Amino acid sequence: MERLLVKDVLSEENIGKPFTVCGWVRTKRESKGFAFLVLSDGSTQETLQLVINSETPAFQQLHRCNTGAAIKAKGILKESPGKGQKFEMDVSEIEVFGEADPEEYPLQKKGHTLEFLREIAHLRPRTNTYGAVFRLRNILAASVHEFFQDGGFVWVHTPVITSSDCEGAGELFTVTSLDLENLPKRDDGGIDFSQDLFGRRAFLTVSGQLEAEFLAMSLGKVYTFGPTFRAENSNTTRHLSEFWMIEPEMAFADLKDDMRLAEDFFRFLCRKILERGEKELAFLESQYKSISFEDINKLAETPFAHMSYTDAIKELKNAKDSFEFPVDWGSDLQSEHERYLTDKVIKRPVIVTDYPKEIKAFYMRVNPDGKTVAAMDVLVPKVGEIIGGSQREERLEILKERMKQMGIPLENLQWYLDLRRFGSAPHAGFGLGLERLVQYITGMVNIRDVIPCPRAPQTIGF
Repeated sequence: MERLLVKDVLSEENIGKPFTVCGWVRTKRESKGFAFLVLSDGSTQETLQLVINSETPAFQQLHRCNTGAAIKAKGILKESPGKGQKFEMDVSEIEVFGEADPEEYPLQKKGHTLEFLREIAHLRPRTNTYGAVFRLRNILAASVHEFFQDGGFVWVHTPVITSSDCEGAGELFTVTSLDLENLPKRDDGGIDFSQDLFGRRAFLTVSGQLEAEFLAMSLGKVYTFGPTFRAENSNTTRHLSEFWMIEPEMAFADLKDDMRLAEDFFRFLCRKILERGEKELAFLESQYKSISFEDINKLAETPFAHMSYTDAIKELKNAKDSFEFPVDWGSDLQSEHERYLTDKVIKRPVIVTDYPKEIKAFYMRVNPDGKTVAAMDVLVPKVGEIIGGSQREERLEILKERMKQMGIPLENLQWYLDLRRFGSAPHAGFGLGLERLVQYITGMVNIRDVIPCPRAPQTIGF
């Protein structure tokens, strides 16, 4: 079907030219022999006003062009004498593809709460808010590939189905072909997964990191970008059961290289969102008082501060603020602690390093002090942690000891240990959740508002 996107039509150089556009009717009104339709096709934050003279054939289709209808319109672009738009189109022909009952169509010309719009997730992308959010998500996703491809990284596709729990938290979805009404049992009463499709228990992955490590040990620099899953029964505004992770991994790299990459990456994404998403950012800031254009520009231009976990604890212990969670060396930093550091102490992004090994994953490299690991978290104002990474433990015996201490069976990860037996090298990487990033950039309070079909406890309607 020959048509032009609204974003490409809205230009002074197109005035006086004929075009065909397609989209969905936002509003309709009639006045003194004319009708006015506001059309959106999702390509831009802007809409196109269609002007229909009562003497044209297009006017005969007007009764079918209610809010929500899908139409094709042919006409000529001109400057608009009215307020609120710079251009409009004089329409000569209209074809209606799908009508919408004006009494039942849920997106009327009035304000809708985000809670209500979550209940109609199949229609909410037609609103200004979600159109802006999902276009910004697209810009960020495209920029992820741009950054890593230009940096010599290879995009690798790690498995969605896995037999390992990367983080050791045990909150994984089981994937099975067994008959749930007649599960085979072992002598001890447990489920006999040896009779399952894979001959052992399988899960939806929570991270592609472990597989990315062996690919990095062959290809040098790689990154994953795909869906991951966590069966955590959490209904907070910051958790999803299905989410997209960005995970670069570098061979012959240490923690300093990892921190440098994380900072360069994050600031690159901020620059790209400023360059390509100005209209969407402006709309969200005006409607929701979200993170401002100025805030993102500061993130793009300001170098990150560095601080050890030990120094962070000292700052928190000396704080005049009171915290809900206790501050002690050896306990993990909570969001309130992280925001205090970024918003009141450092007043810009900060990378906190060298966490106690007891609160970090088994694969993180143990530091010479034997108490901490070469881990790093990137903390940003108003949110706290947004990137987490580390130098990986490349020493076989130390890795084996760490796994034993944390109760991780060595036999389940022999292939991972092989990387330390055959040509082991220093390597490092990090993870960034796309939804957390989009939530931060857009200022959306609830993470379920930055993914088209949110998956969370008791939420799988679409």
